[in-house]
Amino acid sequence: MMGKGCLQDMGPYIQELNLKKALVVTDKFLMKSGIAGKVLRVLDTIKLDYVVYDEVKPNPTCKNVHDGVEVLQSSGCDFLISIGGGSPQDTAKGIGIIATNGGHIAEYEGVHKSKHKSLPIVAVNTTAGTSAEVTINYVITDEERKVKMVMVDKNSIATISVNDPELMVDKPADLTAATGMDALTHAIEALVTPGAYPVTDATALAAVELIYNNLARTVKNGQDIEAREQMVYAIFLAGLAFNNAGLGYVHAMAHQLGGVYDLPHGVCNAMLLPIVEEENAKHVPEKFRPIAMAMGFEVIGRSDKECADYVVSAIRKLSTEVGIPAKLSELGVTEVDLDLLAENSMKDACAPGNPFIPTKEEVISMFKKIL
Repeated sequence: MMGKGCLQDMGPYIQELNLKKALVVTDKFLMKSGIAGKVLRVLDTIKLDYVVYDEVKPNPTCKNVHDGVEVLQSSGCDFLISIGGGSPQDTAKGIGIIATNGGHIAEYEGVHKSKHKSLPIVAVNTTAGTSAEVTINYVITDEERKVKMVMVDKNSIATISVNDPELMVDKPADLTAATGMDALTHAIEALVTPGAYPVTDATALAAVELIYNNLARTVKNGQDIEAREQMVYAIFLAGLAFNNAGLGYVHAMAHQLGGVYDLPHGVCNAMLLPIVEEENAKHVPEKFRPIAMAMGFEVIGRSDKECADYVVSAIRKLSTEVGIPAKLSELGVTEVDLDLLAENSMKDACAPGNPFIPTKEEVISMFKKIL
């Protein structure tokens, strides 16, 4: 479900599932801000029995997942309703997988590790960024190892996804910026990866155009419902693209910054995106011509390198316009951790999707460019 006001039509779709009691997975901010309350009122209207679990952290942890499983089982819930951006969505996926497969969430790191489909999930999205509500990926932080575990699992996909821009109008500007740049990263990485093909190219390029034309508008004026709605369409398109084509080293590196420093995922992606794409352009310059076109660049008579240079410059300009920090050192990242960050980046599930595989020294060098 997507588009302005679609939340109000959600009730009958939930009733069709014939399920008895929901575990609502969300976070403290969404409860206090009243955004989650808008969803709960719809559940009250259809007289649905539910219990709320709102302990999810911005970078959700193993503890978040297993605490949620405990609440689900002790309360007799038979399905999940996630309210939020990537954090509650990913947590709900983890809970749903453990509920049907058992074990510890760390056992499911990697690709298609579960045997049984998750409990049904109704994913109500409140941010224009992660596409977690429509993809088969989820990311959970192993707090002991300080590593963000990437799970790619078709069994985790939501049963119903709801993308209503009216739930996004009260989001803070910095969160709007970070999640929007996350979506742009999804689209661009899906375009340059060797796993791309015409269908993913089409959806990713449409997403690039929508994000490039609407993100700054939503950051400047969160109440701009038309721009918010365009961003809703963009994240769905970007989600379809990377869900099928894959991602690359921007995500592989950003995951490590989130795992070690607990930094916002979208901010990390935004800072790394021009750095990694500058290197990728040396290997697949032709991939950047259609991206430049989607960003409004006149490509006729221009070389692939000129197109790639334009894309990298445009990413930097947009990041600055929406308030993304310029240096990792501003966020507490230190050179002493670069070896660990690089090593773990190379083990990340997203790393093989990059158009070239950098050496450890090259990964460290990329981190240093924005340190």
